[in-house]
Amino acid sequence: MSKKKVDWLYPSKWKGIWYFIWEDNSLLSWIVNVILAFVLIKFIIYPGLGLLFSTSYPIVAVVSGSMEHQGNFDAWWGSSARCSNNYCSQAEYYSNYGITKTDFQEFSFKNGFNKGDLMVLMGTKPKNIKTGDVIVFQSNRPDPIIHRTIKVWYQDDKYHFQTKGDHNQGSYIQVMETDIQEDRLLGKAVLRIPFLGWIKIAFVNMINSLR
Repeated sequence: MSKKKVDWLYPSKWKGIWYFIWEDNSLLSWIVNVILAFVLIKFIIYPGLGLLFSTSYPIVAVVSGSMEHQGNFDAWWGSSARCSNNYCSQAEYYSNYGITKTDFQEFSFKNGFNKGDLMVLMGTKPKNIKTGDVIVFQSNRPDPIIHRTIKVWYQDDKYHFQTKGDHNQGSYIQVMETDIQEDRLLGKAVLRIPFLGWIKIAFVNMINSLR
């Protein structure tokens, strides 16, 4: 073994590398940190959480305002929705699905959540999903959709779900949420972490700007 190769075994070499990664303030060190963080999260932490929570999407960033509530609960409950082809209130819309104000106030995330929040998911059997649960499902868009379940039914040996974003005026056929079969179910939201999703949003925007 040459002296050059043996030098890499010396502690001083590893101390230099450690200093470069964690303490050096150079641009190159910053770039290396970003790359290491990406590799660590994507290939170690994220798969580990997926295994722990029984879903391929253990954490999702909220990238739209479709679950936001404007004002307090009562203000949102009286805000505009669409019942068939007519305007109505959110209260009237949900009443068509047998959901009362009292029911909704018992739902998880009853006040919705915001763009930029981070949601933790658990893998859940389709038969355990109930009205009011916030689920993540695969649509015809690149990113999964996270909306609230407003209807559950069993047909042709499969569970089916209909969802709606709390902020939206109705269920949108454009994102295939009026009839979500169980094989498109990715998980159920169990925890909200405010603001942390902005990290992903900013990173994606940065990547897109470089293309």
